[in-house]
Amino acid sequence: MSFWDDLWRGRSTEFDSGSAATNAIELTKRHQRVSLTKQGAATGNLRINLSWRMRTSDIGGPERGSLLRHPFRLFTPEVVQAHTQSMVNVDLDLGCMYELTDGTKGVVQPLGGFFGELNDPPYIKLSGDDRFGSGSGETIFVNLDHRDDIKRLLIFVYIYDQTPAFDRTHAIVTLFPSNGPRIEIGLDERHPQARSCAVVLIENVKSELTVRREVKFVYGFQAELDRLYGWGLQWGRGYKSADR
Repeated sequence: MSFWDDLWRGRSTEFDSGSAATNAIELTKRHQRVSLTKQGAATGNLRINLSWRMRTSDIGGPERGSLLRHPFRLFTPEVVQAHTQSMVNVDLDLGCMYELTDGTKGVVQPLGGFFGELNDPPYIKLSGDDRFGSGSGETIFVNLDHRDDIKRLLIFVYIYDQTPAFDRTHAIVTLFPSNGPRIEIGLDERHPQARSCAVVLIENVKSELTVRREVKFVYGFQAELDRLYGWGLQWGRGYKSADR
């Protein structure tokens, strides 16, 4: 099949992340689990990043069908629009519920200022709070040198300002182990009324550290995720500090 055949069929959008070419593993409904232990990546700092951008259809981006009338538009760089508060009133936050092997449970998240500790319990640290979806996004670090102290971690995303808008954003959570390919989980399912999403569950079972895709959207907040996974924490109303 020629290049032009590919072009007319809209094949230019075929190359997704999660392929060998990008050195990434994409967790999907069909392929939900990966073992960090078997990859030799169960040590050092595991970096977990949340990034998002507006869906193209929401910011007036080009439609795929326009290539039929203007095929050479494929070679024109797409205009990237910066995120501003006036443009999108959505604040996605990254959080982590943890359960340690000694029974300690808690949460690391921007809301309430629970930023954690990396070299002391819970061995989880949130780097900061990205309120408008910048390129760097939000990042949580997990110290896997203390993996024997960790029983399970639930990585989740929630909308702070209570405006349900998961359907307006294209969000992705990426895990960067100390060794081997990165692990990507896309939040592409359309759930316009959802306010929280359980993204991935990291478990230490019989000394094997595994990562399992969840991507379960709920209409409530952390307390509903807690009930869904049986964490048993007490939740109250929280606020972000002004300097974050």
